[in-house]
Amino acid sequence: MKVHLRKKKLATGKISLYLDIYTNGNRQYQFLKLYLEKANTIIDRDNNKQVLQLAENIRAKRQLEIQNGTYGFVPDFKKNIDYLKYFEALTQIRKESDIDFPSWLSCLKHLRLYIGKNQITISDINEKWLEGFKDYLINKSVKKNGEKLSQNSAHHYFNRVLNSLKEAQREKLIIDNPGDRVDYIKQEETKREFLNMEELQKLSSTECRYPVLKNAFLFSALTGLRWSDIQKLTWSEISYSNQTGGSISFKQKKTDKIELLPISKQAREMLGEEKGPGEKVFAGLKYSSYTNVELSRWVMKAGITKQITFHSARHTNATLLITNGVDIYTVSKLLGHSEIKTTQLYAKLVDKKKIEAVNTIPDLNF
Repeated sequence: MKVHLRKKKLATGKISLYLDIYTNGNRQYQFLKLYLEKANTIIDRDNNKQVLQLAENIRAKRQLEIQNGTYGFVPDFKKNIDYLKYFEALTQIRKESDIDFPSWLSCLKHLRLYIGKNQITISDINEKWLEGFKDYLINKSVKKNGEKLSQNSAHHYFNRVLNSLKEAQREKLIIDNPGDRVDYIKQEETKREFLNMEELQKLSSTECRYPVLKNAFLFSALTGLRWSDIQKLTWSEISYSNQTGGSISFKQKKTDKIELLPISKQAREMLGEEKGPGEKVFAGLKYSSYTNVELSRWVMKAGITKQITFHSARHTNATLLITNGVDIYTVSKLLGHSEIKTTQLYAKLVDKKKIEAVNTIPDLNF
């Protein structure tokens, strides 16, 4: 277990300083981006002396980090963790938190089919393996009914694997993440169904078997919050005053970023009386097939024939804002989009509706 300071002469005449790190039979090099110049003057010699001292300080620090187990080496027992069991554990966490569990569970089923009876450890995962799993999802995987897996399903499942590797890196089970060097599976643009104001009013006036589902959907339509953020929303994250209005301070589940989202007076009032700080705003709201079925029944009961999912409420919020003249940049910030091109998809929807609207005028007879 040793760290040596080495020198390498460059074509320019400069000397590059780097660390030669050897431990547990493994060797790696760390180039310090520190250079010694040709010592033609006293100033050059003094500068080189200072650079060497800095490099030596870094070497000594790396030596201590390795001895304390905090630098880039993973113990063998961590390297040999079964990847499939690790992914199963992450999936179980999603089940307990009720966030994105169906997608993780479906991905787990495909991983079992792809890996088969072979065992693969976390340290075995590399770019070649990831490219192989990507090819499997795109070209070989099928659904229960025997149909080919859709491009978007393949996109979501492959992302779950990449997410698992990011988690493994955070837990220091791996130092280098091969997922950083593999391209995503591109997502196809799908139809984004949304409600206009008249349809939203119909839903608001229609009874739903599960009042908490109705309130959550309408709140999402008024605020643009995702299901995952609504499901975990607590009263401590909501504030309201007559002077500043209402707002929600929360960490987005999808982006892991802290957001401050202004909400309208109507959105706050529909939540009713405030409960304890730690209590969920939409207590009892859980993801299940029954929830989806009841949402469809509620929509049909309101006389709406569109294929509406809970995420359609977020689409509705975006299109209503744009339709009412809110600029695309502001809408992007309200939705918490990291890229404005994501928000521009909603602007396209509104433009399409405008084109459809002007073409409803009957032809004139000349």
